[in-house]
Amino acid sequence: MANGIVLGRFQPFHNGHAYLVEQALSHFENVTIAIGSAQEEWTMDNPFSFQERKEMIECWVDASGHKNSVTIVGIDDINDPPNWVEHAMKQHGTGTLVTSDDETRALYEASNFDVRWIELHERQQFEGWRIRQTCMMLSTVYDDDATRMVLAPSVPASVIEWLIEQDGLYRFSQINSSPHAG
Repeated sequence: MANGIVLGRFQPFHNGHAYLVEQALSHFENVTIAIGSAQEEWTMDNPFSFQERKEMIECWVDASGHKNSVTIVGIDDINDPPNWVEHAMKQHGTGTLVTSDDETRALYEASNFDVRWIELHERQQFEGWRIRQTCMMLSTVYDDDATRMVLAPSVPASVIEWLIEQDGLYRFSQINSSPHAG
């Protein structure tokens, strides 16, 4: 059976991503979650490192019972769209891309890569920038129960717990206020 591939930055991993992975797992025995922009961290668009994003996703994978069906890889940016798919394949391998993103679909289809389109209901709710803005707001609240309540509609509970345990929301308050040496 072919491999399903779900590609994203996962900044953070949210319910839209979880839905895509679940859809991929309903069609494929094995799914590779490919974390793009793997070299990026400590910016408003990319607050978490590759390792942190991998840990977030692993928490969700474990909580969802998919540990034996999911592989997680990182892909550095090359800022060269015509050669992106060939570059990414070196990390995620061959298979079928499972996506809800028009630009990603077009890029992969132009490279004759098999693509399975997944329609996301209320896609706006699962836009990463909206979730990051919510995290920025929550970074000054210091109330774990409020964090759980506010993020629950858009972020899996296991990822919310990771954010709380790793003090991940504090990152958002620090991104624009001071230089990061790491």
